[in-house]
Amino acid sequence: MLIDEPRIAYIVFDIVPAPKGAAIHITAFAEALGRSFNNIQLVTVSPTENSIIDEEIFPQVKQTMLAAMGNNLIVRVLGFRQLLKKWLEGRRFEVLQFRSIYEGWEIALNKQKYCDRLIFEVNGLPSIELKYRYPDVADDRELLHKLYSQEQVCLTAADLIITPSGVTSAYLQSRGVASDKIRVIPNGVDLNIFTWRGYNSCDFGSKITLQMIYFGTLSSWQGVNLAVEALALVNRDFPACLTIIGQGRDYQLKALKHLAHKLGVEDKLTILAPTSQRQLVEYIHNSDVILAPLTPNDRNLVQGCCPLKILEGMATGIPVIASDLSVVRELGEHQVHFLLVKPGSAKAIKDAVLQLQNQRELAHQLVINARQQIEKRYTWQHAGAALMTAYGELGIKRLIKA
Repeated sequence: MLIDEPRIAYIVFDIVPAPKGAAIHITAFAEALGRSFNNIQLVTVSPTENSIIDEEIFPQVKQTMLAAMGNNLIVRVLGFRQLLKKWLEGRRFEVLQFRSIYEGWEIALNKQKYCDRLIFEVNGLPSIELKYRYPDVADDRELLHKLYSQEQVCLTAADLIITPSGVTSAYLQSRGVASDKIRVIPNGVDLNIFTWRGYNSCDFGSKITLQMIYFGTLSSWQGVNLAVEALALVNRDFPACLTIIGQGRDYQLKALKHLAHKLGVEDKLTILAPTSQRQLVEYIHNSDVILAPLTPNDRNLVQGCCPLKILEGMATGIPVIASDLSVVRELGEHQVHFLLVKPGSAKAIKDAVLQLQNQRELAHQLVINARQQIEKRYTWQHAGAALMTAYGELGIKRLIKA
């Protein structure tokens, strides 16, 4: 390898930059790698039909975008894999890091050809998640078996597995992965963006109309419908509005609007497309409470996750109401950092809103504790440092920069 060639490639089947949580995570990790190693190669999906080669996106990080076009996921994955295989031809790296079987399976099958060390960053697994995006997949046992098998190939080939959740770590161990091969590195928050809003105990509900907010994807595991149902229940006691900011398919948007109409709160619901993080923070700061009503299903209970929306919300000075799941309890304590409610219950969300309304000093203390928790444990600086420690454990030495 020539001295100016990259030692590390970070390859992801995602568009970067983008407002999605995955893209935010990828950006933070790429920047952390760039700070510690010269000339990092980031390979992502191109948002256009054209591939774009080697543009510097961050200091010491060059990005290659490969097209992934097609009218369904399988076609896009196959197209991306073909271009990636061509791009990899003649290249070899000290470390290759990837996030899913979509980009990682071909690499795992040919590990010795492409790299010395292979890192699999497991944030989600298609054998569990795909059926929520494409419901017909749930009955396709042959496809699910193929996805599971490709995941096992990647898990076996990896020298190190990084995951953001202890629940995910436990699940991977149940699939035969040794615990000493796994490092749990939670998601983080950029505190320069997710700033603190000045708060005192009389702030909550001080407006004529209570402002509730949900932000994130509209995937079924997020339980956004419960936020709409809670909106209707809260309005029986006092006026409230709900703003939903996130990416969703047409049928998801239509279903939420239909539900709001059915419950008589369509005029109190606003649904907005994904926006920049800085604009998102403005919406959050104008709200009274953040809702994160994750549902109890195998994606959240078995596979696990590290809900970025909860961490980001905790940093802003706005109280968070979230489902009482193990993946949430990893991030803080009930009635200390946030309020946890019975999963799947709109009434429980409404009761928590009323609790904050009636116990404003509690709301005040929650947001103070939550911000301190983020500053102490959940910034991208913490995550980046943990990533560098994991690289060090693999024997990958940092370059000392002048």
